Amino acid sequence: MSGTLLFILGPPAAGKMTVGAEIAARTGLRLFHNHLAIEPVLRFFPFGSPPFGRLVGRFRRDLIEEVAASDLPGLIFTFVWAYDLPEDEQAVRDFAEPFLRRGGRVHYVELQASQEERLRRSAGESRLAEKPSRRDLETARRQLVELDAQYQLDSGGRFDGRADYLRLDNTHLEAADVATRVIAHFGLPLLNPPARFTA
Repeated sequence: MSGTLLFILGPPAAGKMTVGAEIAARTGLRLFHNHLAIEPVLRFFPFGSPPFGRLVGRFRRDLIEEVAASDLPGLIFTFVWAYDLPEDEQAVRDFAEPFLRRGGRVHYVELQASQEERLRRSAGESRLAEKPSRRDLETARRQLVELDAQYQLDSGGRFDGRADYLRLDNTHLEAADVATRVIAHFGLPLLNPPARFTA
């Protein structure tokens, strides 16, 4: 089978999951937000530890491989890409490979929002419902600021002009508007009528 893999990339609290849920509801692509793999493993191993990395990575790869081989229309995968880390670039390539190998389509959406807006969004109801590890708001906000300082979480236009890549500043855009732009830009087929999937 060949389906579509849509990466939604961006720094923490840029709106990746919320935009992904909007796109999923309209297209039937399944949403695999980053914390679906992270949260269960955090019950056993600390973030960044070797067992954490192995388990999260294995689950992501296996799920993407299974969706690519299935009759599902495809997958929306959210990911925080540190553009200055070669291992993150390799991970993105590896995640895309099962779809590309089967003749599927792979698209990339990069969301950017101001740090001030992302700090505000970090307390959003849907975010906290889906991401228990982010419920300590003081710690989550401190980590957001630290990650911004430590890594390059913006491509800097490196992929601008590529047909498979769309970069949007969604600081002042609603998730529904971003979803509309993404669907139109990549010509993603719509469900009729749209479904209502929860994030």
